Amino acid sequence: SRKSPAVCSEKEKLSSACDIKDSSAVKHIPVLAGTLAEQIKLPPDSVIVDATLGQGGHSYLFGSNLGPEGVIVGLDVDKNAVQRAHLKLDELTCKVVLINSNFSQIAEQLLEQNIKKVDFILADLGVSSQQLADSEKGLSFQVDMPLDMRMDDGLETTAAEIISRTNENDLADLIFEFGEERASRRIARFIVENRKIKPIETTGELAAIVCRALKRPGKKQQRNRIHPATRTFQALRIAVNDELGSLRELLTAAPSILKENGRIAIISFHSLEDRLVKYDFKEKAKDGFYKIITKKPIVPTKEEIAENRRARSAKLRIAQRVMSSK
Repeated sequence: SRKSPAVCSEKEKLSSACDIKDSSAVKHIPVLAGTLAEQIKLPPDSVIVDATLGQGGHSYLFGSNLGPEGVIVGLDVDKNAVQRAHLKLDELTCKVVLINSNFSQIAEQLLEQNIKKVDFILADLGVSSQQLADSEKGLSFQVDMPLDMRMDDGLETTAAEIISRTNENDLADLIFEFGEERASRRIARFIVENRKIKPIETTGELAAIVCRALKRPGKKQQRNRIHPATRTFQALRIAVNDELGSLRELLTAAPSILKENGRIAIISFHSLEDRLVKYDFKEKAKDGFYKIITKKPIVPTKEEIAENRRARSAKLRIAQRVMSSK
């Protein structure tokens, strides 16, 4: 007989949350899972929205504590992630509803499920190891891939198209605004010069151009030093997927979705996202909608970073819904 996840220890749940049943998949470790388990205590009949389903690790962690009356709604723009999460979450005793959708549509998707209020909203804004390894996504410069970067196959514009069509000044502004790259002008100039010779169609080609622009090799990076192309790739990914616009939509919708005393937790991985979350929580606290639980963001421990290097830049902020007095 199958062991009920409700009686698993925290250690077992964390271990299971890190496993992937698809043997071809990259191992996925949900960021700050232990910290979230300590911070967020939910009754067994809770309604949870995992706005960034990914591999289902966070959903499994929280869903293991829900009973048959509990509900998890998982959203992800990546249809492959939704399919993999189905395998991961199949053994949970709670109701599981998985939807291939951007979290900017959270209010509409909940309405379609006839869910008016929820107890907890979680969004992990990081790119998963599985997505980085997916050659069709074109997100990584570690392996040469088509320069795509669309998390949602339904989007029309790829990173290669932005690189080929955008004029030099606008491209520099994009790299500076979304990548916070100080050398954006020089990088944009090198991109434009190179695309005159040959279309830039792969991640490897773009990474090599950025490295030449910055006069820094892409290989044998110093320990704890990011790859020269990291900020440029971040900027393009944000632009292709309108990531900041989607985050704003999620933050705007959250107060009307959360029950009284319900919580929202956002894990961000760069300062653009973190600033949006920080100021949104502060403004809504001033307006009487939120109580801020994390006065300063919670960051991973040295032990977690040692186990999962991609967690090193993660910041967790949590707010609690209160009844507005205005």
